[in-house]
Amino acid sequence: MSGGEIYIPRPGEKLALPRGAGKNFDWQHELRVWWREVDRVLLALVIALMLIGTLAVAAASPASAARLSTPETTLPDLYFFQSHIVLQFMGLGVMIGTSLMPMQLLRRGSIVLAAVMLFLMCLVPLIGHEVNGAKRWLNIGMSLQPSEFLKPAFAISMAWILSWKVRDPKIPVIGASGAYVAMIGALLMLQPNLGDAILFIGAWFVMVMLAGLPLQRIGMLVGGGVALLAAAYMFYDNARNRIDAFLGGPTAYDHVDLASRTLQAGGWFGSGFWLGEQKMRLPEAHTDYIFSVIGEEFGLVVCGLIVVLYLAIVLRVLVRMVEEDRLFIILAASGLTALFGGQAFINMLVNLQLFPSKGMTLPLISYGGSSTLAICFTVGLLLAVTRRNPYLQREPFDLKASFESEDAK
Repeated sequence: MSGGEIYIPRPGEKLALPRGAGKNFDWQHELRVWWREVDRVLLALVIALMLIGTLAVAAASPASAARLSTPETTLPDLYFFQSHIVLQFMGLGVMIGTSLMPMQLLRRGSIVLAAVMLFLMCLVPLIGHEVNGAKRWLNIGMSLQPSEFLKPAFAISMAWILSWKVRDPKIPVIGASGAYVAMIGALLMLQPNLGDAILFIGAWFVMVMLAGLPLQRIGMLVGGGVALLAAAYMFYDNARNRIDAFLGGPTAYDHVDLASRTLQAGGWFGSGFWLGEQKMRLPEAHTDYIFSVIGEEFGLVVCGLIVVLYLAIVLRVLVRMVEEDRLFIILAASGLTALFGGQAFINMLVNLQLFPSKGMTLPLISYGGSSTLAICFTVGLLLAVTRRNPYLQREPFDLKASFESEDAK
């Protein structure tokens, strides 16, 4: 048969299919490929944080269970620990499953997820569930915080928007991305959720800089950010109250003051597992202030180890990006890392009285429902974008040339 002819099989004749075609999906093969390509150092750092988180929630669970018990219902001491174990296994499945998927599918899925979460965030001010004076959750059979799932989807969708410049430098990607993050910021301020608004804007700023933002515009963005913060202080009660409380210093039994004193109560090596006393007065011991519980029961040395682990994750992703040649992957990895690392360090700074209280959990360590699954999805995306074929050599992306080409326009 010549090259231009189409072969028509005879009646009853079976065609020889390509190797692997028509067979069931080979999960064993995919797992072997995944294990070869995944960054095992990054995976080990993540699992180390999850193990520390499991122990920390076990330490904090009695305090939160006692605080949330009522005369009618007494929660067992390990109530939150038992739920946390289930959520950790679910999160681990989400993380590994996400990192197994091809990047093209993750990009499309994240764009759809971002659209769905934005729609749900529009509903939050209308039908949202209020907790401690803030409407951030929707009750849909379970308590869902759309902004948590928007974070990883935002990083991927924003990277997709900013990478348009590779196809056509004339597309106003900075303006489009700015409008996108401004819409998210406005929806968050309605909840109110100033902390997450700052986190999204910070991640966007990191990504637009890596996308080749002209250097002369960076000063304009910084000035605009300062102006927005000043406007928030003058016209946004939630921001003004938190900033005033931070600048004025903590009062006795203030949440942040209690957290700081709990953190220091254990000294360098801690009072011992389940021997902490200060944690019993601490609100949200299993979520927002779990870092302080770790400090009291396990000591400042373990707190320092946690800081090192977070820094190691951030640096590991950056090292992994050195030889990357795709702008979309670089932007996606930087956005995910900025959101993950930014949330972790804001939480720790709040516990140290170095930042106003923001109501943020400590990623991979704090107890959480939808937030735990969202964080594991974020880490799964990080593992996916840092996957590398060890036999494939790449030409590094020239960031300096990108800046120079933008400055020349």
